[in-house]
Amino acid sequence: MTDLFGTFLRKPAAGAILSLVGVIAFFVIFGGVDLGKLAGAASWVNFAANLGIVAIPVGMLMIAGELDISIGAMIPAGSMTTAIVSGHYELPMAVGMICALGLGVIVGTINGVLANRTTVPSLIITLGTLVAMQGVVLAAAKILTGKASVALTAPDWAKFTFGQLIGGSHQVIILWWIALALVLWFVMHATRYGNWIFAMGGDKDSARNAGIPVRQMTVALFILSATAASFTGMCQAILFNSAQVSGGMNIIFNVIVSVVVGGTLLTGGFGSVAGIFFGTLTFAVVNQGIYFTQIDRNWSNLIIGVMLLVAVAMNENFRTLAMTAVRKKKPA
Repeated sequence: MTDLFGTFLRKPAAGAILSLVGVIAFFVIFGGVDLGKLAGAASWVNFAANLGIVAIPVGMLMIAGELDISIGAMIPAGSMTTAIVSGHYELPMAVGMICALGLGVIVGTINGVLANRTTVPSLIITLGTLVAMQGVVLAAAKILTGKASVALTAPDWAKFTFGQLIGGSHQVIILWWIALALVLWFVMHATRYGNWIFAMGGDKDSARNAGIPVRQMTVALFILSATAASFTGMCQAILFNSAQVSGGMNIIFNVIVSVVVGGTLLTGGFGSVAGIFFGTLTFAVVNQGIYFTQIDRNWSNLIIGVMLLVAVAMNENFRTLAMTAVRKKKPA
């Protein structure tokens, strides 16, 4: 039993799982939360799904030693592209969706190419594309529609697949989140591509010398990140029947917190898809669960901040345990 628990603690997801249990216990003990009511609520699960679809690709980028904050502009960009093409210009819904996802591919490619061909940190590169895309979205909306908000009426098949409410409360994007998590978990932890990503986060030069296609992988990861954000915006436009040029900026902070709580190091080379999944759940429970308690809502940011600090400390300890175990397994 001790060995089993020790093995668990050495996993990148251990901190996120323990944080989730700790946060729920805190709300139940000190906040008077009805656990059954919290578990059955849709608000925090919907929040987690919209956040998680973006958090997992961004977390994979962070494991590879990169960072993408342009996601803050790609969500409204995906939403507005869908609404302008299929709402304002009344083109087929499939065309609007392809344009939204295609925009994600274009921006992701630009980010990846710039990260490869310059020595500028990806944080600065994606900060530039973040600001640029904000300007593009606002200008396009004003020039093409003359409005900052565009209505959209999606056909039944699009509503059913991307914008319905299951049981009248749970967004269908939850299923997309779970499916994406399973696929990317397999890629990260059961294929050579996952090994390549971890190697890139450890040392890009060594990974390149080992024959890993670092440039191609970097571009692919940036495309995945930007496209996931535009997909989320597309789903929101279909669900709410409208899109706005504003919004999406808070998700940058939320995603980074979720990924870090999930056990991913900002320096790269360590993390897991399962950890990011549970880290997103933890952040969602903290962010939305406080509304089910008797705690003053003004304390929510303090709780999030303390949770982040504790998670960082826990993750560093768990990484040390994991590295110690690896060194012990090496032959003398």
